[in-house]
Amino acid sequence: MKIERIELHLIELALVHPFETSFGRQATRACILVSVHAGGLTGWGECTAESGPWYSCETVETAWHILRDFLVPQLLGKAVSSPADVVACSRRIRGHPMARAALENAVWDLLAQADSVPLAAMLNQGAPYRERVTVGVSVGIEPTLGELLERVAQYVDEGYARVKLKIKPGWDVDVVRAVRERWPDLMLQVDANSAYTPADTPVFQELDRLGLLLIEQPFHYDDIVDHARLQAVLRTPICLDESIRAPEHARWALEIGACRVINIKVGRVGGLSAACQIHDLCSERGIPVWCGGMLETNIGRALNVAVATLPGFTLPGDISASARYYRQDIAEPNFELNEDSTLTVPRRAGLGVQIVPDRLAAVRLRHLVCT
Repeated sequence: MKIERIELHLIELALVHPFETSFGRQATRACILVSVHAGGLTGWGECTAESGPWYSCETVETAWHILRDFLVPQLLGKAVSSPADVVACSRRIRGHPMARAALENAVWDLLAQADSVPLAAMLNQGAPYRERVTVGVSVGIEPTLGELLERVAQYVDEGYARVKLKIKPGWDVDVVRAVRERWPDLMLQVDANSAYTPADTPVFQELDRLGLLLIEQPFHYDDIVDHARLQAVLRTPICLDESIRAPEHARWALEIGACRVINIKVGRVGGLSAACQIHDLCSERGIPVWCGGMLETNIGRALNVAVATLPGFTLPGDISASARYYRQDIAEPNFELNEDSTLTVPRRAGLGVQIVPDRLAAVRLRHLVCT
């Protein structure tokens, strides 16, 4: 297929409920959507970079620049027969995985539509895959413990079987213990988003006693050495997130025992091709993986649901129902939570969701058409 046109759409949506992590409190989310046009079809990708350089050094503005000035010109007018063609076009560009992922993922959607198969079928290369994927919910930091317990109770009542709590210094052991005491059988995990240092090891030794599924990214976002030292003194698996930005990082972390679980966020690692490589590496070594979330719209959520059908994704992902995020998404149909804490995998070709043009136009802040 010859790529005829690529469009960039900068949008901003209000969250149903503000979401607070160790980075700060967030009430809205801005993101870039990428649409790639060829042969009468349109593939969509979502850039997971945030407004500020908190989770990653990438932002919506750096991603817009890299897409507009480097990535899009490399792909426009090219004949594409597989996602590898897109990866080859961006090989000279160092870093900027979220920008690269948005463009590559849009082409995955485009090619799956051209083959009239769901993206999940394309990822699984024709092998049977799950029709539902197991999911959980991520709960941010709340102003008070009472409000947190109410929030967790709401999600448990809705049917989520796994809850992830965001933690930070001063909001950790006592908070997690209170949740564990109220829900002793709940699948529970915590995420520090790199807020701690090795001097805080006693905090994690306390958390180690609370029957957690995993402890996610306690130390520096570039670190694997201190994580390996921490993992050696804990029974609870350490899960790496921010530290894993490419397949090589996953290999290095596993080589030194820095973690026993990896969170695969497709945007963070540079696209579906890299995500599949990390999945395969972890499967070979018996390391479970799960799909992280970045407050995606239904475009990114559909992609996450598809990737979570790969066999190595054995832990519940942060791919909650659409209603958890935005009152009105820019794509439909919405994803709804099933009674067994799963989301149903779309059966339509490609991502399986469609943009609603009027909704997109209503929240779009900037639009660029490249031909």
